[in-house]
Amino acid sequence: MLLFLRSLLAPNRPHAARTFLTEFFICAALAFRAMAQESSKPLYLDPAQPVEKRTRDLISRLTLEEKATLLNHNGPDVDRLGIKSDKWNQCLHGVCWDRPTTMFPVSIAMAATWNPVLVHEEATAISDEARGIYNLWHQQPDLKAQHKGLIYRAPVINISRNPYWGRINECFGEDPFLTGRIGVAYVQGLQGNDAKYLKLASTLKHYAVNNVEKDRQKLSATVSERMLYEYWLPHFRDCVVEGGAQSVMASYNAINGVPSNINPLMLTDILKHQWGFEGFVVSDLGGVNTMVKGHMKGNMSYEEAVAQSLKAGCDFSDDEYMKYIPAAVRQGLLPEDRLNDALYRVLHDRIRLGDFDAPEMVPYSRISPSVICSAEHRALALKTAREAMVLLQNHDDFLPLDKTKLKRLAVIGPHAAMFTAGGYSGQPDRPVNPLQGFKNRADSGTEILYAKGCEIAPGSNRRNNGGNSTQETVSDETALIKAAAETARQADAAIVFVGTTLAIENEGRDRTSLALPGRQEELIEAVVAANPKTVVVLLNAGPLATPWVKEHAKAILEAWWNGEEGGEAIADVLFGDYNPGGRLPLTVYASENQVPPQDEYDVTKGFTYMYLDGKPLFAFGHGLSYTKFEYGKLALSDQHIATNGQITATIDITNSGQREGDEVVQLYIREVKPVVKRPAEELRGFQRIHLKPGETRKVTLTMPGEKLAFYDETIHAFRVNPGPFQILVGAASDDIRAKADFEVALK
Repeated sequence: MLLFLRSLLAPNRPHAARTFLTEFFICAALAFRAMAQESSKPLYLDPAQPVEKRTRDLISRLTLEEKATLLNHNGPDVDRLGIKSDKWNQCLHGVCWDRPTTMFPVSIAMAATWNPVLVHEEATAISDEARGIYNLWHQQPDLKAQHKGLIYRAPVINISRNPYWGRINECFGEDPFLTGRIGVAYVQGLQGNDAKYLKLASTLKHYAVNNVEKDRQKLSATVSERMLYEYWLPHFRDCVVEGGAQSVMASYNAINGVPSNINPLMLTDILKHQWGFEGFVVSDLGGVNTMVKGHMKGNMSYEEAVAQSLKAGCDFSDDEYMKYIPAAVRQGLLPEDRLNDALYRVLHDRIRLGDFDAPEMVPYSRISPSVICSAEHRALALKTAREAMVLLQNHDDFLPLDKTKLKRLAVIGPHAAMFTAGGYSGQPDRPVNPLQGFKNRADSGTEILYAKGCEIAPGSNRRNNGGNSTQETVSDETALIKAAAETARQADAAIVFVGTTLAIENEGRDRTSLALPGRQEELIEAVVAANPKTVVVLLNAGPLATPWVKEHAKAILEAWWNGEEGGEAIADVLFGDYNPGGRLPLTVYASENQVPPQDEYDVTKGFTYMYLDGKPLFAFGHGLSYTKFEYGKLALSDQHIATNGQITATIDITNSGQREGDEVVQLYIREVKPVVKRPAEELRGFQRIHLKPGETRKVTLTMPGEKLAFYDETIHAFRVNPGPFQILVGAASDDIRAKADFEVALK
C-alpha cells in the first residue's frame, strides 16, 4: 500500500494531480481520525445511541462513591466524568428564582378554574420560563444569578381532606377526580411533548396520605386499604400513568406505622409494580434524617436507614445517601443491583433532559430568556386569575357594580393594600394589589376611599415599645374599625377585603379555626351596618366558615391568593368587565362541628362533599354567574352497560341571560344499592364552556365503567357492583339539574 501511495505522488506526475491527491489523503486522514475519536467517545455522551444504553454505560463507569454522590439531590459535581450537579427547583405557580418571574394564582385557585386546558397552558408558560432561565445560564456562564437545574418539585397533588391543613394553597382541592384532571394537565405542561427530550422533570408531592402539618415528621396516618386506594391514591395514579410524571416525592409521615421513606408497599409494590412507574422516587428534604430522629427516635443507624430506604424504593435523597451508601453496600446492607436500579432511574431522566448533549440537539434550548415575565405570560396570569374567581353570593343581582354611577367607592380591609404571594413563590413582577386594581379600573371620575380597618392576625401590629401592647392593639384596632365604618358610610358602595396569609396557613402551620382570624368579621359587621351596599372579597386558601357574612353581605367573592394580576382581575369581576365562572374545588363547611377529627383518615366519617353530614355553607362545585344557564334533558348512550363498558351522557346547555359567560357542567354518579358505604355523589366528569347570550351547546361527557368501581378489601382489588346507578348533571354538587338511571351488569 505504501509503494502504491508513493507511485501516485511520484514527481513525474503533473503538479495539479499531485496537489489533488495530497489534499484528498489529508482529508481522508482527518476523517479517519474523527471517526476514531468518535468511536472512542463514551457511549453515554453519544446522542445517537438509545437512552437506555447511554444510561447503563454511564453507570458502568462510576465508582461506588460517585454513585452515592449522584444520588444526593444537592450533591457536588462528578468532575472526572464531567457531570454537573443538577439541583432541583420549585414552580408551584411560577418559577422560584432570585429575579422576577411570572407569578400565577396559587394552585387551589388554578383548580377553581375547573379548566385543565388553561392549566396546561399555564404550566407550559412556567416551563418555558424555567427553560429560558436555564438557557440564560448557559449563554452567560458568569451571570450573577441563582443557578438551578431542570428537576422541578411540582405539582403538589395531596388531597385537602383536612380543611385546617396549612398547605391547601399548594394543592388542587378535596376531590381525587378533579385533582387528577388538573394534575395531569400540569405535569404534561411542565414536561413537554417531545418524543426524545424532557422539558422539565416533574416531581409529584407528597406521596402519600399527607395533609396534616403538626408533627408531620413523626405522625402515622391510619388508613384502611379501601380508603387508600379509593381516596388517597387515584390522583397520583392518574399523574403517573396518564400524565407520565418522572418523579414522586415520598412524604414525611408514616402510613399505618411505616414511614413513607421505607415503605415498600407504597414505593415499589403500588408505584413501580402496579402502576409501572419508570421514574425516580425522591425523599422529602431531610427524609432520611427525619426518619432516624423522628419516626425511629434514634433506634436505627444511618447506614440501616439509607439501605432500607433504597430497598423500599426511595431512589434519590440528601447528604445521607452520599455519606452512607458506600458503607451500607460494603456492610452487605444494600445490594448493589438495587443501587444501580436507583441510579438508572435518576440518570435516565437526566439524559432525557439533555444534560449530556450539546444545546443544539435539544429543542427546548431554543427557548429564549425573553419569555421570562413576557407580556403574553402576564396576560395569561390575568386570564387565570379571572377564571379562578368564584362568585359565592349575589343577592338581588347586586353585582356587577356600575362603574359609571359610582362617585365614591370605599375599598376597605387588611387585604386591600397588600399582596400575598402564597407558598413556594418566586419574585413577582410588579404585583397589583386590590386597591391598586380598583384605582386602575375605576372610571376617572370615581373617588377611591381607603381604610385598613384592622389587622389580619391578632397582635400582628403590636409595637415593641415596652408598653401594654395587647391593650394598645385592641385600642388601635377599635379605632381602625370605627374609621373604616365611617369611610364606608361616605361611599356609594363598599368592598371589604379580608382573609388569611402565610402567617395563618402555611407549610408547618395548620389553622386552628375555620373562622376569619382576628377581628376581621367584626370589621365586616361594622361596615355592613354603616353601608348595606357592601361586597366581601375573600383572599385565602383553605375554606372559611363565615355564616354571619353569608347572611348579611350583599355579595361574596372568593378571590384566593391570585397572583401578580389579582388586583386587576378582582376589579374586572366586580365591575362586570369579566363574568365570573370559577367553581369551588373544596367544601366550605357551615360549622367546625361538621368536621371530623384531623387524625380521622376515613373520609366516609363525614369529610368532603361526598360524605358531609349536613348542609355546607357553600358546596363543592358551587359558583355563580352574572347570566343564567338552562339545562335540557339528559340523554344516555345506553340504559344498560357492562362493567367493562362505558356510558356517554349528552345534554344541551343554553345561556338564557343577557351576558356571555362560562358554565362548568359537572357530572356525578351515585350507586343506588351499594354493598358498602358509598358517596352521596361522586364527580366523574366536567367541562367548562363559554356561551354567548341565547347560545346553546351540546355537552358530551363519557365515563368508563371502571369509574363506577369501589375497592373491595375481600379481593384486594377494584370491582363494579352490578345493579342500578344514577347519573346526575348540574352546576354544582348541590345544584343538580338533570338525572338519569342506568343498570350495570357483569360483563
